[in-house]
Amino acid sequence: MLTSFTSVMATAAVQVPADTVVYGPWHGGFSPWFLLFPLFWLLVIGLLIFVARRTWRRNHQWTATQGAESVVRERYARGEIDETEFRQRLEVLRSGDSQR
Repeated sequence: MLTSFTSVMATAAVQVPADTVVYGPWHGGFSPWFLLFPLFWLLVIGLLIFVARRTWRRNHQWTATQGAESVVRERYARGEIDETEFRQRLEVLRSGDSQR
């Protein structure tokens, strides 16, 4: 059994091209293909961070706006402010102008 294994290994070694044995898989040249995998993952991670930050900002702005509008709605519902003041305050909140 050992002799058959050694004969198979010897036959396989003879069939391997000499260039592959001497120079390895790059045949003496430098190949930058291995850089594509880390670059790909860096781009994916960067895109995920960009999307997450953008979504968080939009949600934060929307929450802040909705919070102020809900306070104005509650005050109008309780009768603390009248309809004209309610509409004026909503207009100011939705325009984004802070005139104080």
